[in-house]
Amino acid sequence: MKLKSLAVSLCLTSLVLSGCASKYVEPEQYSGFLKDYKALKEEKSPSGEAVMRWVKPGVDVSQFTSVYVEPSQLYPLPQPTEKIPQSTLDGITHYYDQSLKTQFAKALPLADGPGPGVLIVRPAITAVSASTKGLQPYEVIPIALIAAGVSTATGIRDQDTSIATEAAFLNGNDGTVVAQVVRKGAGTELDNSSQVMTANDAKAVLDGWARDMLKSFEQLKHK
Repeated sequence: MKLKSLAVSLCLTSLVLSGCASKYVEPEQYSGFLKDYKALKEEKSPSGEAVMRWVKPGVDVSQFTSVYVEPSQLYPLPQPTEKIPQSTLDGITHYYDQSLKTQFAKALPLADGPGPGVLIVRPAITAVSASTKGLQPYEVIPIALIAAGVSTATGIRDQDTSIATEAAFLNGNDGTVVAQVVRKGAGTELDNSSQVMTANDAKAVLDGWARDMLKSFEQLKHK
């Protein structure tokens, strides 16, 4: 009977744990980088990932003959730490810029600045974090929780890395916003709490975001 009770308890706990972490960026996590969040809706990116997105109704993206990718910002300005130093933050924004330019250059010539016929991409990195890997269902057993606590204190447990972005797309003619997106992703898992996060740990996520942005633009173009 005790084993059955424990099994039911673990099953319920597993459901709770798996349901707690939302794949969407929650409203309380919005950074304030975008001017308006009210119109954002839960959608799927071209790759099937969860995003909050808004596209101006009736926008004609065929009017854009070139694209200008503004230097990505860190917003709000973060405080570097030993775990995530300034070199990592700078490396992430630099790589994000390059990835966006590489992808959008497949569809439009790159412009040197805003202007008529230019699509402006205004990206920001709004969160970068490294935290102790979430408890697995089997670790709900009290003795395992104690062991997990000891492992965390001694820096043994794996560390999850996560990163979030907000981006606005503007019409270079008049500066009006034609689309917005908010999303987050998981970077490379770190081995322990003493391992420093680097820009390389976020590259796969950044590349995925850039590819999805291009595909979203191309989908609008062929509507």
